[in-house]
Amino acid sequence: MSDEDHPPYDFLPGLDLSEAFYEKAVKPVLDKHLPELVYSAARIGTGSDVLGFDTPQSMDHDWGPKLQIFLAESDYGSLNEKVDEVLRQNLPYEIRGFPTNFGYHDDGTVKMELIDNGPISHGIKINTVSAFFIEYLGFNPTEDLRLIDWLVLPQQLLLSIANGRVFHDGLGKLEPIVARLKYYPHDLWLYLLSNQWERIAQEEAFMGRCGQVGDELGSRIVATRLIRDIMRLCFLMERKYAPYIKWFGTAFAKLKSAQTLTPVFIEIMDASTWQNRQEHLTKAYEHVAKMHNELGITEPLKAEVSRFHNRPFMIIQADDFADAIHAKIEDDEVKRLPKHLGGIDQYVDSTDVLSYTEKFRRFWSMYQ
Repeated sequence: MSDEDHPPYDFLPGLDLSEAFYEKAVKPVLDKHLPELVYSAARIGTGSDVLGFDTPQSMDHDWGPKLQIFLAESDYGSLNEKVDEVLRQNLPYEIRGFPTNFGYHDDGTVKMELIDNGPISHGIKINTVSAFFIEYLGFNPTEDLRLIDWLVLPQQLLLSIANGRVFHDGLGKLEPIVARLKYYPHDLWLYLLSNQWERIAQEEAFMGRCGQVGDELGSRIVATRLIRDIMRLCFLMERKYAPYIKWFGTAFAKLKSAQTLTPVFIEIMDASTWQNRQEHLTKAYEHVAKMHNELGITEPLKAEVSRFHNRPFMIIQADDFADAIHAKIEDDEVKRLPKHLGGIDQYVDSTDVLSYTEKFRRFWSMYQ
């Protein structure tokens, strides 16, 4: 990062900054000027700061003291502009040494911009709870949360709610929603686990087969695909949402399984022959098989690799794990789901699709 691009402020994690912004600036202003206002306040939704992955580099655009104010449906029409104006006129110009005012870069992205007079162009979005979630997730979670809603929600978005912070919930609606979205219901979790094992089953013999016919590039590609699927399996087994590709490795490093598996994955990617690659894949397969048995959700399954038919390709027989897990599903509605489909992240790999509500909601029809 050049001196020109380097932010002129010491770094503070964005969630901590937003919480300080609420406690030291927003709340006192609202208490003084709108003491009867019933509202909720949070920092949820889009942003590396919400996920906890922001760094000093993040400060160059779309970062700073931000949050959302949620008003009651009955108050929004008459009060949203008033709340906005009260904040614009009365917020301090700085919080923890960071500007509370925002301007724009030439490319249209938002940046913190210090001013010393006049109203503040703040980073507070004023909304209702239902309107926010309908726009962000495509449905209103204050109502019934259906299986199909869970299945078409990218884990990146679920994480951006579950990992956010609710600073105040005067409406009494926000905290129950965040708690509800913390993780998948049990039988749906089993369904996703089963399908993740099935993804591994579909390709676990191909790395060696590609290498055997001299397709070194193909062997490496299959190996890295298997690594990613094993990583996704670990997120599921540890009951953590997996973020999208920019933060996928960063988030994986925080899992318990990463300490053992990360060096194994590096060995797989560095291997110069398919046989050596297979040797390290074997370690990864057997580790996640043991992890599965430790979950206790099925009878213990064989945690050692074996041959793919009579060929020299060593696999974990991942379809055995998929079938055993699927057999433990008790919820009839989950049982009726397409057996080898899974959640949207398990069959869609387009960042563009997974990032836009109007695009990922179209996949409802996959479950009909």
